[in-house]
Amino acid sequence: MWAGFIVFVLAMLALDLFVFGGRSAHRVSVKEALAWVTVWVSLALAFAALLWWYLSGTVGAEIAERKTLEFLAGYLIEQSLSVDNMFVFVMIFGYFAVPPELQRRVLLYGVLGAIVMRAVMIFAGVWLVSQFAWLLYVFGAFLAITGIKMLVFAEHEPDLEQNPLLRWLRGHLRITPGFHGESFFVRNNGVLWATPMFLVLVLIEASDLVFAVDSIPAIFAVTTDPFIVFTSNIFAIMGLRALYFLLADMADRFHLLKYGLAIVLVFIGGKMLVVPWFHLPIQWSLSIVGAIIAISVVLSLALSKDKPATAEELS
Repeated sequence: MWAGFIVFVLAMLALDLFVFGGRSAHRVSVKEALAWVTVWVSLALAFAALLWWYLSGTVGAEIAERKTLEFLAGYLIEQSLSVDNMFVFVMIFGYFAVPPELQRRVLLYGVLGAIVMRAVMIFAGVWLVSQFAWLLYVFGAFLAITGIKMLVFAEHEPDLEQNPLLRWLRGHLRITPGFHGESFFVRNNGVLWATPMFLVLVLIEASDLVFAVDSIPAIFAVTTDPFIVFTSNIFAIMGLRALYFLLADMADRFHLLKYGLAIVLVFIGGKMLVVPWFHLPIQWSLSIVGAIIAISVVLSLALSKDKPATAEELS
């Protein structure tokens, strides 16, 4: 199962790079993004069905149902939390004024980096939890506090100009004033210069790392099975890029989604903290998280329907 899934991920990345235009700069249309979102959601659901079919024939229907529900719940949690990452991508691209046709490839590199970081953190986390079970309560408290902070600072817009990582990079690298296509580095009179695209890549990778610190402990509320944790994370990450291109121009329409994600974190953290006294079935966790996200999306769209459309949305 591990080998098959890794081969599948590598095959999809190769198709993206060499068949579906991943190596050529172009603006991703809403139609193309919607098609890829549909593909990734369909693949995740197909994987869940295959997981159930395989496990039901090897270890029994009861375990197959439980593991399949764990995957679906983990996928929904990771996909929901990854939406917050999308808002950060919007902010980074907007700050650097990255042309739409140059965004696709840098996000692909961001996905590759996120896969490596998630894999390392997942296996480290699973090992730590297996050795020190009390860490689950630490994770629960961390998630609950993080969710409360998100609720308090939901309307706070980070100031990238004061970002310490960005300030350090600008103070230690030669940076060209403008973009050079999709290049991260260029040579000028024999001297190596970084382009603004390299700064964008570093900030995207840093944001992936920060969000992994939130999302990986969150899935431990559902399962500590490394295969389920890894596969649900990877499916969410692989579909994030398409989701960004689908929703980026409408990000302001989902202004209440941040509150919904914060409530999800508080709920998951609380669920982990009360495990010794109360066990919430996977079905209920899946339903509650889905309901919170659905309500925040519906309310966001309902409250923003009277707002005038932006030029990007009209195009």
